[in-house]
Amino acid sequence: MALDSMMTEEQTQPAVPPQGNVIVVEDLWRTYDMGSEQQVHALRGVSLSIRHNEYVAIMGPSGSGKSTLMNLIGCLDTPSKGRYWLNSQLVSELNDDELARIRNKEIGFVFQTFNLLARASSLHNVELPLIYNGTPAAERLERAKQSLASVGLEARMNHKPNELSGGQRQRVAIARALVNRPSIILADEPTGNLDSKTGDEIMALFDTLHAGGNTIVLVTHEPDIAEYAHRVVHIRDGQIASDVPSKRFAKD
Repeated sequence: MALDSMMTEEQTQPAVPPQGNVIVVEDLWRTYDMGSEQQVHALRGVSLSIRHNEYVAIMGPSGSGKSTLMNLIGCLDTPSKGRYWLNSQLVSELNDDELARIRNKEIGFVFQTFNLLARASSLHNVELPLIYNGTPAAERLERAKQSLASVGLEARMNHKPNELSGGQRQRVAIARALVNRPSIILADEPTGNLDSKTGDEIMALFDTLHAGGNTIVLVTHEPDIAEYAHRVVHIRDGQIASDVPSKRFAKD
């Protein structure tokens, strides 16, 4: 009886994440049912912690699980097993509506394809997350202007995406990611649609954002882009194969 009581007490104790981390994932699994009793394990027991103001690159070949991990960290998906804390909140047990609120408040997304509204100005594209969370119009406008200025696009606020270069469009996307002052910036192949010179300019901007205090998680398959980060996590077959300082900072 005493053993049963102890087990019950243990099971009802709240999960407490390690302190001092923005992101903590513990024994994270993501399994997809493919029918006919066939399952695909995209993630297999991944554990990872990321501190405030870290700059981390997640690398891996196609099918390695890096995109699945990105979707879980970004609260775009939920794990089949395991726990995920974001800013000490156990988000792996939240419902879809709660996850949407967390995404809007805590995470700024930067995508390879920019994901901008074609008929909207740069200013309106950057305003969108603030519209979704009900920020008053005057404050929304001011914050969107400040965000565009922070990426050097104050002179392009009224331009639509087709009036901007690829690098400028990505800067608009970064300004949109920053406008809610998120805990982390999650960048998925942010230079994938850019030439090398423009890509270097965008990565220099990420360096500036990191120096300003942002936590950045960069998902890429390009080794030269990953080297901009301070830490490189390699994913293979749904598991962490290595977690090391980038070559750029290994000598420090």
